[in-house]
Amino acid sequence: MAALVIADHDGAHLRDTTHKTVTAALALSSDVDVLVYGEGVKTVAEAASKIAGVRKVLVAESADLKQDIAEDVAALITGLAVNYDAVAIPASASGKNFAPRIAAALDVSLLSDVIEVVDGSTFVRPIYAGNALETVQTSEAKKVLTVRTTAFKAAAEGGSASVETVTAPATKAGTRFISEEKVTSDRPELGAAKIIVSGGRALGSKEEFDAVIDPLADKLGAAVGASRAAVDAGYAPNDYQVGQTGKVVAPELYIAVGISGAIQHLAGMKDSKVIVAINKDPEAPIFSVADYGLVADYKTAIPDLMKALG
Repeated sequence: MAALVIADHDGAHLRDTTHKTVTAALALSSDVDVLVYGEGVKTVAEAASKIAGVRKVLVAESADLKQDIAEDVAALITGLAVNYDAVAIPASASGKNFAPRIAAALDVSLLSDVIEVVDGSTFVRPIYAGNALETVQTSEAKKVLTVRTTAFKAAAEGGSASVETVTAPATKAGTRFISEEKVTSDRPELGAAKIIVSGGRALGSKEEFDAVIDPLADKLGAAVGASRAAVDAGYAPNDYQVGQTGKVVAPELYIAVGISGAIQHLAGMKDSKVIVAINKDPEAPIFSVADYGLVADYKTAIPDLMKALG
């Protein structure tokens, strides 16, 4: 059995979600290749070739693939999938977009949000917002799976895989790229951050959210997150959202400020190594998963914490 891992990158840097997906793929097969697609991705391909356990890196260069349009990416991967028994895709927003198209084109079931590979045909995935785990067994010849990367350790460096160029198929008509707006920040990326400070609806306004959460995050060198309620209220942008319909994170330290802890939010952060919750409601569900809970008003707790940090 050979497995193809789809690289996750920003066009210049390989994200560690790729290393974690390689770990999942190695539980399926000892023959693991990595596909890097986009434009000007030579540096990314070189980084992928150094991942331990990778046999070969396939590079598909195309200006059309740079925009990550699902139809084009799915067409590329579907064509390559004939040579593989499994396709492993990081469960990012992009991966979740094109993975179902690949499974449909191959006429197989999609194994989504895999958190454990038991063997070549058995997988574990969370259901009911992570409150239960489902073991899925499939007899299909080809497997297409999205990998919840927070559940896997990153594969080590030290590999020396060969790099091979593949031809991207012609662009499919019907979808075209119009424009994009990129948000740049000096803070760590939310999905890869070791420390995350998240705020909830209790902060009351965008101005209060920025005044309370941002300084604490800057002090700790942390990424900023938010509950869905805070995002819906306009306190924070969509890409800050942590939860079942946002980003699933598992940092070393997660600080939840004014977050009640709805099931949707807990599903996205309860695998964090250490969870600190600050909420004035002693019955808040967030305390059920917190390692350390402080029943207090954030308006006094956060200034005290900032003072203690120096």
